[in-house]
Amino acid sequence: MQQPGLLWLIAVVVFVAIEALTYQLVSIWFAIGAAGALIAFVCGAALPVQIGVFVVLSVLMFAALRPISIRLVKKRRIKTNADELVGKTALITEAVNNLNGTGSGKINGMVWTVRSISDEPIPVGATARIVRIEGVKLIVDGGK
Repeated sequence: MQQPGLLWLIAVVVFVAIEALTYQLVSIWFAIGAAGALIAFVCGAALPVQIGVFVVLSVLMFAALRPISIRLVKKRRIKTNADELVGKTALITEAVNNLNGTGSGKINGMVWTVRSISDEPIPVGATARIVRIEGVKLIVDGGK
């Protein structure tokens, strides 16, 4: 095998090895481009044509596979039953005071620790809209 062919073969192996080590789909398009350039070499194409095949195939594969790879690799947030509480209303059962670290509320028959998003106190008996959940605390938007 002549030198350019050997270099393309080494490139394919290196890009595939990088892909195998990272699991992030970062070099698969280059491996495909190098394989295409190796095929061009075997067919007798000149070095500039091989380089062109490598570049064009790599860019095309990147454009075609990147959106798919992002969906596959992207970490998915697992929704829990608690996520369904966001947007609902909680009944304040203990006065909410962020400075004192006090406050609780009841929703769906369960008592939660409650904190105000605006740091304003919320009295017992008031209702508040749940904005988000941080750990085991409901973050609510003032009295409603």
